[in-house]
Amino acid sequence: MTDDSIFEILGHQFKDRKILEEALTHASSADHRLQSNERMEFLGDAILGYVVCEYLFATYPQLLEGELTKIKSAVVSRKVCARISSDLDLCSVLTLGKGMSKRSSLPDSVAAAVFESIIAAIYLDGGIEKARGFVLEHVRPYIDQAADSTHQSNFKSVLQQYAQRHNYGTPSYVLLDEKGPDHSKAFEVCVELQKIRYSAAWANSKKEAEQKAALQALQELEVVTISEQGEVTVHEQ
Repeated sequence: MTDDSIFEILGHQFKDRKILEEALTHASSADHRLQSNERMEFLGDAILGYVVCEYLFATYPQLLEGELTKIKSAVVSRKVCARISSDLDLCSVLTLGKGMSKRSSLPDSVAAAVFESIIAAIYLDGGIEKARGFVLEHVRPYIDQAADSTHQSNFKSVLQQYAQRHNYGTPSYVLLDEKGPDHSKAFEVCVELQKIRYSAAWANSKKEAEQKAALQALQELEVVTISEQGEVTVHEQ
């Protein structure tokens, strides 16, 4: 790999080429595993998680800790890392042992690992800002896609954001009724916003009933619509 091709693929010109070579050395080709990219994979995984968490925290202040964790887990998954690695064609420049190099295709774990080791290499050679830029350039679309999906499915969050934007105060959830034995209860909940109560909803847990009640309120406020196929569309708030 030439310096020009490195810059074209990674957007970073390495000052210390040994760091890059280590990042591209699979354990199958190394004399000792300490000479492979496994340690860099470990570091890169941590940097990837940090950058994603930092971006989520700053960009989505309306999401709860559980929602942030769900998005982060989806984005730093082996599947996503392997897909990005494939897009960058990193495995084509990975140094492999004879057994591995004869394979027609490499496992996702190998592709994901080289992406993480490259993140570590950029960090070690250029610092956290360079590493952050590289990560966000390739990972941000997956973050935003996962966040949009989570945000739209959490109707309480959508309603909260809508109420804040219009200075309507904080929506409250009123438990109207509960029925059934302890092991199989059903709860009826409605949303109250600006002293107006919206249509109630039933569910087998309070949390689910609150989500359904929030959706009812959003429909009546014309913030969301539901298609005949059951697809929910969130409109401009």
